[in-house]
Amino acid sequence: MSVAQVEPLIEPVVFEKNGLTVMLPEDGPVYFNAWWLRDNCPTSFDSETRERTFDVFHHATTPFPADAVIQDGALMIRWAEEDHVSRYPLEFLRTYAQGSRRADPADLPRTPWFADHYPDITRVSHRVLLEDAGERRRWMEALLIEGIAIVTDMPDTHEALTSTAGLLGTIRPSFFGDYFDVRTHIKPTNLAYTSKALELHTDVPAEELAPGIQYLHCRRNSVEGGRNLFLDGTAVANDLRMVDPEAFRLLSEIEVPFYKEHDDIDMRARHTVIELDHNDAVSGVTISQHMADIFDLPQRLMDSYYPAFVKFGRMLQEEKYLMRFTLAAGECISFDNHRIVHGRAAYSATSGERYLRGTYTDRGELRGLYRAMVSEGRFK
Repeated sequence: MSVAQVEPLIEPVVFEKNGLTVMLPEDGPVYFNAWWLRDNCPTSFDSETRERTFDVFHHATTPFPADAVIQDGALMIRWAEEDHVSRYPLEFLRTYAQGSRRADPADLPRTPWFADHYPDITRVSHRVLLEDAGERRRWMEALLIEGIAIVTDMPDTHEALTSTAGLLGTIRPSFFGDYFDVRTHIKPTNLAYTSKALELHTDVPAEELAPGIQYLHCRRNSVEGGRNLFLDGTAVANDLRMVDPEAFRLLSEIEVPFYKEHDDIDMRARHTVIELDHNDAVSGVTISQHMADIFDLPQRLMDSYYPAFVKFGRMLQEEKYLMRFTLAAGECISFDNHRIVHGRAAYSATSGERYLRGTYTDRGELRGLYRAMVSEGRFK
């Protein structure tokens, strides 16, 4: 029996020039483009790989339904000029009826935090993380919501950092390499490799896409000084938005240059200081005075840009935002490098030993692993 012979069980489908208007039970009449319908027939996706196998670029004709009815909770379409019938569950059509983004379980609301946050930082055990999916979920949610968490009980080995970071993604090299060792170097290529104070910053903004998640595993810390400085860049940016909307606009719309130049490397990238997500909410910041290049904006634009930039930089120094603490040996602080601004007070290099080993993974992998953990996805 052909689709054309099946009588509609509910209200009819209306044919239009470029598509169909479908009467959805809870939404009323909703229009769907014919190209979109043909491209997203459920048979367009491989059941094993879950990847699209239908190539709309190679479709010989402009798709148009020959027949279309609603039957058994689905829109049934027989396509003109091809031997193909598509079946679209009405719940699937409802998902895309209003042109809204598909719901994302990893799009958790960010909770801004301030200087008093240290006692409330999420802490997870390295040993338990390796064994317990529930503990890994708690860790992921802390990074998505607060942007920061501390892993405790880390063994004093290189492998411990590799196994920890590997739970959230693939090690993501930067121009420092796969890993980097934060301690005093004889010929330093970065201020972090000295005992000097390290100003508040986000890491490697000279890369076109700076790494997303950073890990700093404290292996030794017996020096005088060197307290860790951390703050939530989104909290500061949100406050700037309230007190000076024009400064916020300039910093969120205008890209400025960053660089890293040393011997055989010359990295350059441009970023806005304040990063916004698809909801126009602050999702991060990019700030680094030691990697800020010479601003090459029009000089009259800098009449307004520099005051906004300096105002934001001064807000980053305010005590209400700045969390100060000492990372202990055996702890690994993990944080969103696009959100959390960090630095270090100066320390006495001769008073003891200070050694942190670091690496990165990407935010996208964290979100992808979290989605797979908490939802079934679209094809199961």
